[in-house]
Parts: sequence; C-alpha cells; structure tokens
Amino acid sequence: MQEVIDRGAVPAVTIGPAKSGAAEQVRHADGGSGPRIERAARVPVDCGDLPFLIKRDGTWLYRGSPIGRKELVCLFSSVLRRDAEGKFYLQTPAERGHIEVEDVPFLAVELDWSGEGRSQTLSFRTNVDQVITLGPEHRMRVAHDLLTCEPTPYLHVRDGDGAFPIEARISRAVYYELVALAEPHQVRCQRMLGVWSGGAFFPLGEMPPGEA
Repeated sequence: MQEVIDRGAVPAVTIGPAKSGAAEQVRHADGGSGPRIERAARVPVDCGDLPFLIKRDGTWLYRGSPIGRKELVCLFSSVLRRDAEGKFYLQTPAERGHIEVEDVPFLAVELDWSGEGRSQTLSFRTNVDQVITLGPEHRMRVAHDLLTCEPTPYLHVRDGDGAFPIEARISRAVYYELVALAEPHQVRCQRMLGVWSGGAFFPLGEMPPGEA
C-alpha cells in the first residue's frame, strides 16, 4: 500500500479480497493431467495500524496529507473492510491493516430517481462514484444529534464482517432532495414522512403535528 502512495500511480494489478477458506484446489504443474493437490490459501500479513485517516467530509489522508488523486482514493476504497468490532481496515491479498475513520468512509453526493409512489426508485452516487440503489438490500437509517436533534441520514453501502455495515452519509443537499420527495405513510401506528424505493418505505421523520 505504501508503495502505491509513494509512486502516486494506480497499479495495473487488480487488488481485491483474499480468497476465503483454509485451502484452495490447484492442479499439478504438469499441465493439469496429474492429481489435484491442496495448497494453503495465502493469508494477508497483518500490518497493524496504517497511517490512513478518512475525514468526516470524505477526504482521505495518508500520513496527515490529503490523497489528491481520486483514482487512488477509489482504489483504496475498493479494498475497505469493517471487522466484527466495527473497526475499519484495508485488505489486499498480501497485507491488511486498520485505518481511522472519523464518521463513515463514504458520502452520498448525488441523487437520481425514477417513478413515483411505491414504484419509485432512488439511486445515490457516492464520492467514489459508486451507485447505490436504495431498497431492501441497501437500506437507509436516520440518526439524530443528541443536543440539536438534527437528523443525519446514512445509506448502507455493503456488509461488514459482522453486524457493523459500511455506510455512506447522505449529504445535506441530497437530504433536502429526499425531503422534497417525501410523502406520509403509517409505520407501526405512527404517521411518518419518508420516501419509497425498491418497494420499501424509508422514514425520514415523524409527521409534524396537525398535518394529515
């Protein structure tokens, strides 16, 4: 990983998660006609804590300096994982190490929608150009500040190793677009304001008092 940063170039090789399982089946070196043998799967070297920080605004820092090339940010984000304790780490077939994340690693910066009502589909583009469609597999949750009660919506990007998912925070501008698309719906005996996507309803908040 450090070599990639130092060179400032995106490597030609594909970086992805290591293969799972204790062993992988490989054919004999004589061209595949011999018996199959087992070879232990490669285990990434644990590098401990890596000098990466993802700021709340989505900026990636390496040793305190911003990573200016978006291609590198997209590359590293593709190997970002989250362990069962909720900690974030980068993992390639060769090495893995934990990194620091101030809030969540991604931002949802753009909204596209089609249809209306229960047939509506909402798609978000993240700051690393990944498109996520809101629905049963990619749900949205809304957290509230304990002091100001200000809502902050988050979008499920992909699963982690345990109960903690990898999420994108929905930007304020995109949140206002969601509010403009919101409609009322009854959720567990409460009148909620929210949006439909992928056949599911996602509440944004309670209906204001006195509104139908």
